[in-house]
Amino acid sequence: MIDPLAEVVTLLQPSLRRSKLVSAAGSWGVRQAEQGNPVYCLILEGSCRLTLGDEEPMALQAGDFVLIPAWRDMLLSGNEPPRPEDIDRHPVELANGEHRQGTPEGPHEVRFLAGLCEFGSPDAALLVSLLPRVVLVRDEPRLSTLVQLASDEARAQRPAREVVLANLLEVLLIEALRSTADASPTQGLLRGLADARVGTAIRHMHESPARPWTVAELARESAMSRSAFFERFSREVGVAPMEYLLSWRMALAKDLLRRRDGSVAEVAERVGYGSASTFSVAFSRHVGVSPAVYGKSASAPVAA
Repeated sequence: MIDPLAEVVTLLQPSLRRSKLVSAAGSWGVRQAEQGNPVYCLILEGSCRLTLGDEEPMALQAGDFVLIPAWRDMLLSGNEPPRPEDIDRHPVELANGEHRQGTPEGPHEVRFLAGLCEFGSPDAALLVSLLPRVVLVRDEPRLSTLVQLASDEARAQRPAREVVLANLLEVLLIEALRSTADASPTQGLLRGLADARVGTAIRHMHESPARPWTVAELARESAMSRSAFFERFSREVGVAPMEYLLSWRMALAKDLLRRRDGSVAEVAERVGYGSASTFSVAFSRHVGVSPAVYGKSASAPVAA
């Protein structure tokens, strides 16, 4: 059966935009001011605190990997609240390329890799809405090897270090999403997949997006009554079943049109519409332009 999380990650087209190796001591704080991109942090040594908006600070320790798929007000700081004048102070760049925050001399209290990722898909906002607001991975044996490799690579001055780090961090990003699929605290795809009944319905929709699904049929596949299924799906995923299906069909259609993988009529058939005209009306309502116009204006290269 098709893996919905793998499909979402593939369509997101994650990549590393930039990263920094940072060490810090004393009073310091880094506030993320750029919006629209996922932020990550991998703690290599020591400990620090992460504060999201008005929430209570989150203690981070060596080996923790944090991913925030959609930027929000974020402050990374030492274990003691920083003085206002020490927040966003320009770091000192050391000879090894490391950026030092807080007290410039002496031993560091924490060392971490931090930076911005990038989702290449024009549908990133839709797809990110299916993910948790924040992903924290710790004490996860599967990730220990990746964390160690990234840590070793960050400390070394080997040729092509940035290329290796970029690829390691992309894998870490995907593994982080996979590892939280069974315990996501927020509504979205991961929490839906963790629910046996709701997860069954999601997998069926991804496996056969062209099938003329109804709520009753999905409920039957999930061995639930129609009303109980509708309420449970909406509670776990955050949207109604048919709304999720429509959004997924449109994401698939946009990807096919961007890659020019078939005519409008063929794309319509592949995403569950009986005619090109019906599909065009639905697509135009959802996207704001017709499939033909979208396909011509898309920037992706023609598929071979």
